[in-house]
This record gives sequence, C-alpha cells and structure tokens, in this order.
Amino acid sequence: MINSIGLQGPGLSYWMEDILPQLIDKEITVVLSIWGRTIEDYAAAADLCSDLPTAVKAVELNISCPNVEDRGKMFSHTPASTYEVVQATSQIKTPRWAKLSPNVTNLVEIANAAKEAGADGVTLINTVMGMVIDVDKRRPLLGAGGGGLSGPAIRPVAIRSVFDVYSAMPDFPIVGVGGVASAKDVVEFLMAGASAVQIGSANFANPRVSSKIIADLAQWCKANDFESIGAIKGLAHKS
Repeated sequence: MINSIGLQGPGLSYWMEDILPQLIDKEITVVLSIWGRTIEDYAAAADLCSDLPTAVKAVELNISCPNVEDRGKMFSHTPASTYEVVQATSQIKTPRWAKLSPNVTNLVEIANAAKEAGADGVTLINTVMGMVIDVDKRRPLLGAGGGGLSGPAIRPVAIRSVFDVYSAMPDFPIVGVGGVASAKDVVEFLMAGASAVQIGSANFANPRVSSKIIADLAQWCKANDFESIGAIKGLAHKS
C-alpha cells in the first residue's frame, strides 16, 4: 500500500481531553504518537504529555516528518536533527520511542543519536519512499507525487533495519514494524532483534488480525518449545 494522507487528527489537546479518558475507562493499553513540523512543535507536544497516566506505556516520537525550518528535510534523516528533536521532548516522563525512517544510509548512527539524546528505544521502520504513475493520465497517481510504501513489500527492509541496529546496540530496545501480517512475520522480527512489533497495513484487510496473530504466535511458541517470546529475541544473530 502507498499513501500520502499526512497525519490527520483533531489534535493532541482534544485527544488528551476527550479520547484518552475513554481508552482508560476501557482499560486499554496506550502508546501515544506525536509529531511536528518544527522542533518547537515537538517541544510543545511534549509539554502537553509530560506527565501521562499509567495507561500510556510509551510515547512514540514520529520524527520521520519534514522539518519546515530545514528545507523540508526529515528530522530522522540526520543524526544531528534526530538528537535535537529527541532532546526537545525530555520533559516526557513516559518512555520515549523514536520512530525512524529507512530512507537513509546511516540508520545505525541515527539510532545511536536517538539513544544518546535520551530515547528509551526506537521504532523501525517508517514507510519507504515510493511512487506510482497513472500511465493513462501520464502523471503520478498521488496528488503529492510520491508517497509512503507500507505492507508486506517493505518487510525485508524493516527486518534488515532491525537486524543492523540490534547488532550494533543489542541492549537498546527496538519495536519492529513493516509488513507484519502473520505470526511468522512476528517471529522474524523477534529473531532479528525486536523486543516488540506493531501492525499497520494488515489492519485494513482484517481489523482483528492482531488477535489472530497473538493466538497463532502462542501456538508457534508451543510447537517450537519456546516458553516466551523473549527467548526468540536476537536468535538470528546467534546462528
């Protein structure tokens, strides 16, 4: 799937006041994601969620966003800007995950910059840059031209990203994401070094896919004599 829909929503203040209480009432575990167009945007968002309820287990810093103060370059495309934006959110008491872009050649260096700035982990990866052209209209299909590619096609890129960062920083938590649609996909991410995974595009095909994957993963672990998913983590580095 390729999209260029941006990051739509009613805003963080509304979410904190109206949506989060509903999630807490339903005893739902929450990971909050924030983004911005400038360093100041991230700092302002961090101020709003500096002291979150315990239902929020982590705040994901989506830094794969264009920096309007640096000619639209993504924050996560350089170690310096990654460090700066993560450091600007240090007032958040909840663990912070920096979500990084795969569209770079120095991902390990960038992940290390996030760690040095105080991130508690990284989410790997965001979408891969792509484009589809409408051959009849002779122009890009998406209004913005290019877009972000997600789904099974990017899983090998995500696996390699997780593998490389884990190899360089085995004690730094990684959340793997990109093309997860089955229990086997989860196992692959865990073996590459992820501590946890996220599911995105597969939810469009089946909104209940997470429940199926959890059940199938439990069966896989039992069939392969693993008592926990923690025992799977990093196994691909030991072969």
